[in-house]
Amino acid sequence: MSNFFALIPAAGSGSRMNSEVPKQYLALNNKPMIYHSINMLYHNQLIKSIFIVLASDDCDWIKYDWSEFSSKLIVLTCGGATRADSVLNGLTTAKLKGLIDTSDWILVHDAARPCLTSTLLEKLINELTQDEVGGLLAVPVSDTLKRSNLKSRVMQTESRENIWQAQTPQMFRYELLTKALQNAEKLHITDDASAIEALGFFPKLILSDTYNFKVTYPKDLALAELIIQQRINT
Repeated sequence: MSNFFALIPAAGSGSRMNSEVPKQYLALNNKPMIYHSINMLYHNQLIKSIFIVLASDDCDWIKYDWSEFSSKLIVLTCGGATRADSVLNGLTTAKLKGLIDTSDWILVHDAARPCLTSTLLEKLINELTQDEVGGLLAVPVSDTLKRSNLKSRVMQTESRENIWQAQTPQMFRYELLTKALQNAEKLHITDDASAIEALGFFPKLILSDTYNFKVTYPKDLALAELIIQQRINT
């Protein structure tokens, strides 16, 4: 019987936040931002363990108390130069340590996507458990899309028909995901589903909502704070 594992790549710096502190450690509701991603995954009963992939020179992780998650949390200091490298390194290291099997499900989630809900997480798992490929949370694009030139002038309007915005978690079996990431090492991919697609597979899109956004810019952090505060107060 396959198990479910979560993996959070957290070796990046988040340069677009204009902060000296790596993005995953920025304060959000008096906790480091990555705390909220871990917390949601931790409380899902199906998820056996959560792998946190850190850079080898990470000096911030130990500044916080993670003991409330100790029964599931496994820290791996094998982060790579890119997100894909960190995910692949984490999977490879976990397998070498005998922590996961090739048929197990892996849910890769962003450290900077703190507003995931238990409802969306359960929906993802329930809809993909019997799927042959796996898939991801995503939302259909609703805004008009413009393609620009190098001078920020509109060149053309792009059709938004059947266009989705990818989110995380993205859920695939260990064997397929590892093979896909190894195959995509020379490709410019920005998420795990892209690597799966490069092998010729078609990941399933699971309808999410816009609250499950990724914190990329300072204004995103303020919005995430409001959402989390609202959820606490209701």
